[in-house]
Amino acid sequence: MIKLIVILALVYICYRALKTWILKSAPPIEEGDRRKPAGHIDDVMVKDPFCQVYFPKRKGVPLKKNGKELLFCSEECRDKYKSKEND
Repeated sequence: MIKLIVILALVYICYRALKTWILKSAPPIEEGDRRKPAGHIDDVMVKDPFCQVYFPKRKGVPLKKNGKELLFCSEECRDKYKSKEND
């Protein structure tokens, strides 16, 4: 009976040590990685005027045209749009 208690205690100690070691080696959680409350909108999706894909507004590549700001999904799409407008 004593052997069983000693074995269980050793298993528990090993488990705790392993868990602590794994948690220390894990990368820290960034502020943006934490769960957001229900209904929280992180960003708005907008449509690229050239290639017609939707992308997060915060990642948009801006272009001012006639006092209005257009957002593109990439610099490549923005440049293609500009070259098409110049034709």
